[in-house]
Amino acid sequence: MPSVRRVSHELLERQGLTTVFGNPGSNELPFLAELPDGFRYVLGLHEGAVVGMADGYAQATGRPVLVNLHAASGSGNAMGALTNAVASRTPLVVVAGQQVRPAIGPEANLASVDAPALMKPLVGWAAEPACAGDVPRALAQAVFEARLQRRPTYLSVPYDDWAADVDDNALAVLDRRVLRAAVPGGEQRRWLVEQVASARRPALVLGGDIDSAGRFDDAVRLAERLGGPVWAAPSQFRLPFPNRHPLFRGVLPAGIAPVSAAFEGHDLVLVLGAPVFRYHEYLPGRYLPEGTRLIQVTEDAGAAARAPMGEALVADPGAVIDVLLEALDASGAPAGAGAAAGAGAAAGAGAGAGAFRPVPEPLAAEGPGLHPEQVFAALRDEMPEDTAYVVESTSTNAAWWRQMDLRRQGSYYFPAAGGLGFGLPGAVGVAMAQPGRPVVGVIGDGSANYGITALWTAAQHRVPLTVVLLRNGTYGALRWFGGLLGVPDAPGLDIPGLDFTRIAEGYGVRAQHVGGVAQLRAALAETPDHPRLIQVDTALTTPS
Repeated sequence: MPSVRRVSHELLERQGLTTVFGNPGSNELPFLAELPDGFRYVLGLHEGAVVGMADGYAQATGRPVLVNLHAASGSGNAMGALTNAVASRTPLVVVAGQQVRPAIGPEANLASVDAPALMKPLVGWAAEPACAGDVPRALAQAVFEARLQRRPTYLSVPYDDWAADVDDNALAVLDRRVLRAAVPGGEQRRWLVEQVASARRPALVLGGDIDSAGRFDDAVRLAERLGGPVWAAPSQFRLPFPNRHPLFRGVLPAGIAPVSAAFEGHDLVLVLGAPVFRYHEYLPGRYLPEGTRLIQVTEDAGAAARAPMGEALVADPGAVIDVLLEALDASGAPAGAGAAAGAGAAAGAGAGAGAFRPVPEPLAAEGPGLHPEQVFAALRDEMPEDTAYVVESTSTNAAWWRQMDLRRQGSYYFPAAGGLGFGLPGAVGVAMAQPGRPVVGVIGDGSANYGITALWTAAQHRVPLTVVLLRNGTYGALRWFGGLLGVPDAPGLDIPGLDFTRIAEGYGVRAQHVGGVAQLRAALAETPDHPRLIQVDTALTTPS
């Protein structure tokens, strides 16, 4: 009779979940026993960093990833980081150890009496198998649910289950496949094409799901065919469109009134692969201008159901892009009154980089430290064009978009729920997933501390990652919010005295402190095969 552990390991291997990010405890050791040679266990020193690394890895590969956590305590430590994975719809499969079954009811140490309930506010699916024989099936469900919902799942397994024997019926789960097709039907297809083709002034809003699904270039083709303006959805965690393309208008502001103002004069707003909308600052107003219709296309049924306005089609946004391109190309006519001018600009964009908007000269700081724009200009000029950036420096957001020129799929990652701690671990995960692509973590000194232990994992695995640490000695985004909220004197916003070069070296990562633009550019021009940290003192700026 095969054991639960053996069948489960084989299931994970067949499903491609052989890289495991974890921080184990005693309850998890029986699962890790006899781990097959093809598996790789990536140890993180804190559960928040573990989930952040797995999040970045899964986003970069586009595949579910297994996360191994310790009971309720480890799961609780991971929940802050898990909010980002939920918001970015990252397919993580979280498996946590549970006490032996006879010890759960009496609440023995390390028992979690209602383990699924701990995570259910966040994850798309959570369970604890009713018996040992059901563990392989439940594990398969966790994998399939994560893949279908594109959301983390959670499975709690009593540690005495792994050694239990199962009958031959348990082997049936090994050959299972669960597929999904989300192409709009004939009537839906005709309706959507008619709405888009008949719009006089269409506008396009693209979400992070477009980049996650690998449809970056297809979105550019659709935008150029429509000829109207393109925005990235508010609170963006991926970049779905080249940010210096002549049709791009930037990331929508995360407030009701300014979003509505941006759509003024457009009769149709087509939203692909994004919620409608993830607002942040409370700036009330009309959801949409008078005479503006909104159509949302998303695979996320929950996002479609909770939207406060517009019409929604639950379908694969990539398939809808294909449908629209086919229909618009077949018609031969430009869509919308503004399409002619846009098509002309787009034709130039396709011909070469000259059509893209030029980058302004970077601002210089007054006083000590570099302006963040000087740092980002150096990154833009010195790093290869296909560099992937994982950004968690929220107070420098405006400077970032003024200076960067990103034209490749998978070029930008940001904490999707706004919770600090994703950036540094996420950069490690992205770099591990794409060892042939340059990866840079752009990390603020405030956020770095939330996931600093990821540096140890980067050093242990010799991940070729560059971390540019922007040090301004304060929580800059909070200072900006203090002004917005009328709280100029809030305590606890300054963090002086941190030297990340010494911290990094303690974790085994080479580090240097650069003092000027020339020194920064020289450092960035190097291409080491190991992780490194470059600390730069910067002036305080605001997100917008």
